[in-house]
Amino acid sequence: MTKRERILNILNLKSNGYCGFWTGNPHPETEELYLAQEGLSTREELFNRFDDDCRWIYPDVVAYNHPEGKPCFDINFGVERKSLGSAGPFAQCEDAGEVECFPWPDTAYIDLKSTLDLVRSHQDKAVLSGFWCPFFHLVADLFGMEYYFTKMYTDPDVVDAVTERVVDFYLEANEIFFKAAGDSFDTFFFGNDFGTQRDLFISPELFNRFVFPHFKKLINQAKRYGKKVMLHSCGSIYKVIPQLIEAGIDGLHPLQALATGMSADKLIRFKSELAFMGGVDTQHLLIHATPAQVRDEVLRLRETLGPNLIISPSHEAILPNVPIDNILAMAYAAKE
Repeated sequence: MTKRERILNILNLKSNGYCGFWTGNPHPETEELYLAQEGLSTREELFNRFDDDCRWIYPDVVAYNHPEGKPCFDINFGVERKSLGSAGPFAQCEDAGEVECFPWPDTAYIDLKSTLDLVRSHQDKAVLSGFWCPFFHLVADLFGMEYYFTKMYTDPDVVDAVTERVVDFYLEANEIFFKAAGDSFDTFFFGNDFGTQRDLFISPELFNRFVFPHFKKLINQAKRYGKKVMLHSCGSIYKVIPQLIEAGIDGLHPLQALATGMSADKLIRFKSELAFMGGVDTQHLLIHATPAQVRDEVLRLRETLGPNLIISPSHEAILPNVPIDNILAMAYAAKE
């Protein structure tokens, strides 16, 4: 069985008893540190060292090539701001018609060649791909987070107009990508962090009004192309997992273990309906534990949430404070 087949079986909830493993997406400083410690030269050599089943290859960063070098989404258009939480281009907008004045991205400037070449070079692996589609983040950036949440009450039509513009771009971009990629990958992986350590950023009611309908559009599009869907959100999203399952997701990532409701013992209720990826705590365990303790926790997760489980850190951007011995212990225990 290839690594690709193993992960596809897990996402089909038909694992033959074997869990999968994904290293995650180590921070560049972490990658440099690990390569030096292991005497390796490339990221691919590092992933092979961990016997990683997956490769995350997404086109967002490299695919948008505006002839004037303009960004895909100019989140600071026309405003000066000290942080993304301060007022953005649409913070004072009260007329949905004004939304059209923003320089929205054009899919004519998308070039997928390098992404597709990389996807096709890993046909024995489980490639996680598609545009990342972080529309919740982007809309928050375009308003400023406080303005975004306030305008859900004061100017919902403006929030709708901005969100639809962002999501429509990603739908068109993914349409191009899915057609070009064909069956070279199986899993559409996209993400929006809509949970804090304790709860959702917004109420379930506002989530269902402003976010969930757009998830359904993206999920339904991927399903039309025969893709499995893995959704990413950090934080506590326990309250809306049933709606996400109903919408058609096949897997959930990264299972932020110490966030409210996201422990393996809580998530077990969904294991007959959903595959899981993640769950190995990066806030405490992987930083402070011994390799033996990491191994014990991975075996516990396998017993609780497996076998339709891809062992992975509870935050994919592994930071340099995580010892490589603990990553190796996690990787080995995933395949015992």
